[in-house]
Amino acid sequence: MPPDSARPPHDNPACRDILVQAVESAIQAPSSHNTQPWLFRIGEDQVELYADRRRSLPVVDPEGRELTISCGAALFNLCLSIRHQGRAIAVEVLADRNLDRLALVRIGAARSAAPEEESLSGAISRRRTNRLPFEQRPIPNDVISALERAAQAEGAMLHAVTGLSKNALADLIAEGDRIQAADTSFRRELAAWVHPNRAKNKDGMPAGGFGAGDMASLVFPLILRTFDWGKGQAARDRQLAAGSPALAVLTTGEDNPAAWLKAGQALERVLLTAVSHGLSASFLNQPVESPSLRVRLADLLGVGEFPQLILRMGYGRDVSPTPRRDLADVLI
Repeated sequence: MPPDSARPPHDNPACRDILVQAVESAIQAPSSHNTQPWLFRIGEDQVELYADRRRSLPVVDPEGRELTISCGAALFNLCLSIRHQGRAIAVEVLADRNLDRLALVRIGAARSAAPEEESLSGAISRRRTNRLPFEQRPIPNDVISALERAAQAEGAMLHAVTGLSKNALADLIAEGDRIQAADTSFRRELAAWVHPNRAKNKDGMPAGGFGAGDMASLVFPLILRTFDWGKGQAARDRQLAAGSPALAVLTTGEDNPAAWLKAGQALERVLLTAVSHGLSASFLNQPVESPSLRVRLADLLGVGEFPQLILRMGYGRDVSPTPRRDLADVLI
């Protein structure tokens, strides 16, 4: 989110309350495997965003690219909340200069929230990752355009993939499933973040999000960890991708921590814009998690940018939110 041109005040006792509420919004952001890999330090009139690398995924995300994207999504919510509460912001991005300290956000002068900020802020609590099939109802072109503009507003690009390219991307997603599921280390890492539906975990993914009922969810992590389920998952994900009303790839012009943070901000603006238009979304990131498939995906797009995320979007039924850590757990 671009910074406002405002001078931060130093004598407003309400600043901390604003920042606490902003962090509460930030931690609603999506993250890989719902790891919630972020920490915050609140000051008198500022908040610092840190990567929590204890929550990294060394197998699927060895460079911390998706971890940083997740933190970027949290940063977008943080900034949006402050603006929605009627204050300007000044943002300093530190991602390329510091391994863990990613950004510093200062509160600025009073301002009025823009109508779009009202709409996006209201979407934070309604956003879900919906892995279920969507209705076969087309998304209007003006909504697709709004999603593309949302990404551009944060310095990224969203490319809707259609026609033969959509089928080719669906094939890449299926190939990614087969590659990942054949890797014992990948299966173990994924299974460690999947929990039975009635578990009290504050992070990770309930097995119900993958369609498992309560009884099946008890053994679902064991199944993920033990068996090569790539062939079946590849078929399911290919059908999901090819059958989704919209399949899109988020790209950036560079491929470094600052660009990843930017991609996360763009992602969250896109997702909240989608929610405001009644859309659901989920991720099919397998090709960007494989170095060789990521190169092929870039060639498929032909835009000279770096693919960061793959989104499927459409109209779907409501799903339950994933769990979240408490505010006290993310403050340092």
